[in-house]
Amino acid sequence: MKTLVIVTHPNPETSIINKRWVEELKKYPEKYTVHELYKSYPDGKIDVEKEQQLIESHGNLVLQFPLYWFNSPPLLKQWLDEVFTYGWAYGSSGDKLKNRKAALAVSVGGEEQLYQKEGKFNRTMDEILSPFETTFLYCKSDYRSFFSIYGVETNTPPADELDKNAQDYVKFIDNM
Repeated sequence: MKTLVIVTHPNPETSIINKRWVEELKKYPEKYTVHELYKSYPDGKIDVEKEQQLIESHGNLVLQFPLYWFNSPPLLKQWLDEVFTYGWAYGSSGDKLKNRKAALAVSVGGEEQLYQKEGKFNRTMDEILSPFETTFLYCKSDYRSFFSIYGVETNTPPADELDKNAQDYVKFIDNM
């Protein structure tokens, strides 16, 4: 089954990294469905049933987003709150995410060394992203970690590095 990639970037047209990742994924429509939340729900009114059916019709699930204040953009949090419902995603009869491979793809503004125990933020990316991992584990999903690129706020990678990173992202998803 295809992998569903939930892309949550409030300004995809100005994005460099997320936009390039989406371009790479769209080269393989037989393998990936790219679902851009801000384009689908500019008013923030999420069609929960549609989103649940979309997840159910796919195999793996990837949440792709830029790191915002050490979290996701607000629409992704809203999406998780509304779509991962009791009786569907968790609870005594909630099994729609059970054993489903899930991962994250995160673009990070700061340099990688900032996200170390001894770095400026005293937190690793594993620690910062742990609420997502915990959510997937709570829903009995098979959490497969995250793919990331760092330093995008101050240092846009050259085109060849960006291309390699996008290709590495595809490999990460393929090896989930």
